[in-house]
Amino acid sequence: VKEIQDVYRLQGVKINDKHIEVITRQMLRKVEITDAGNTKYLHGEQAEKQRVLEENVKVLARNELPAKYDPVLLGITKASLATESFISAASFQETTRVLTEAAVRGTRDNLRGLKENVIVGRLIPAGTGLTYHASRRRNASGLTDSEMEALASTPAEVEAPVAVEAVTDVAEGTEE
Repeated sequence: VKEIQDVYRLQGVKINDKHIEVITRQMLRKVEITDAGNTKYLHGEQAEKQRVLEENVKVLARNELPAKYDPVLLGITKASLATESFISAASFQETTRVLTEAAVRGTRDNLRGLKENVIVGRLIPAGTGLTYHASRRRNASGLTDSEMEALASTPAEVEAPVAVEAVTDVAEGTEE
């Protein structure tokens, strides 16, 4: 972040660190699986880091081997097109290709992010919109609040709330 800031400051441009950090996080959100362990991933497969972490938590809760991975640095364009939302990707670049591929695959966009909700004119899932989206999902499922909370928590959280942090550390590869 410091090196990037130095380049911009030489040009007389002031940018808050958080903006550079957000872009960097987006560029590093994919990982390459180096050892699949007992997960659903394959060696060499590229996947969303968050999905791999979630899968590792589930696998560790069953006392099985988690996946090991290395971060993959994507360019800004590639990172924007590699999002889970095809509407968000289509709004950035290569609109025809992105929409055609989504149509051929029969992809469904769950409209979870801010950008895709703005594009379709819906309330964004943040602030007061967060409450709206939570109640909409609850009403659509027919479940009670306690049932929704139970489903939202992972098995490790239900069985051993104190162990969740340790499991997450192992899932992220910070503990050996």
